Amino acid sequence: MMATQSPCRSHSMELLIAYYQNPSVQLRNQLVLLNAGLVRQIAHRVSYQCAEPYEDLEQIGYFGLIRAIERFNPQQGCAFSSFAVPYIRGEILHFLRDKGSTVKIPRRWQELQKEGQKVGEELTATLGRAPKDAEMAQALRVSVQEWRESKAAAQNRLPLSLDATVGQMVDYPITLGDTLPDPHYQGLQHLEEERQDLEEALSQLEEKTQAAIELVFINELPRKEVAKRIGMSPMTVTRRLQRGVDQLVSLLQPQGTERLAS
Repeated sequence: MMATQSPCRSHSMELLIAYYQNPSVQLRNQLVLLNAGLVRQIAHRVSYQCAEPYEDLEQIGYFGLIRAIERFNPQQGCAFSSFAVPYIRGEILHFLRDKGSTVKIPRRWQELQKEGQKVGEELTATLGRAPKDAEMAQALRVSVQEWRESKAAAQNRLPLSLDATVGQMVDYPITLGDTLPDPHYQGLQHLEEERQDLEEALSQLEEKTQAAIELVFINELPRKEVAKRIGMSPMTVTRRLQRGVDQLVSLLQPQGTERLAS
């Protein structure tokens, strides 16, 4: 028995289609609000694997969500949540890697962690359980806050395990390793985006100009043959090509500028 699509998902897909056909900041913001739960879920799961505040991870995750919204093609038949997950997690992981490479632990905290390891083992043997932060701080003669800060700094330096489960997609877990970008896939995706942009720009040209460009540059036909097919002189074909290329450049350039500005 097939599951029916929920009203929320149906509305989200309608907005995704509308945004794909005519991007706007207003539509994008609506999509961000509708899919905010996805960002929060991923940020919560990743926060258990590191010492960074959940709020910071959530904010970074929204950048990944926006990037996914801008690149999603509803015509490819892929669920948006599946498409967006690598973008959101990838953005968070990049943030953690960049920040982790610049973290420097003060010598005082390094010494505290070294001493704390020994004290922790002794307390565990005495208490028969793992000691609490307050007990560790008392044994080390430091404040609870300082002990927690030194512990968090040490955890921040530990590399994230690529096998750590950070999500669940239907019937299988997703690990941090699954979210690493695939350069080959990214290259193909970039080419597909450029192809779609070019097709959209071509569709806005005058019919005969569009035909001239496709026959000459895509089908690689001689201009004399193209002139016969379209019903104009070779000189006119040349002028159409020049004008068409200028129009394509004009149509494609503002689109890239607008995306960067938004």
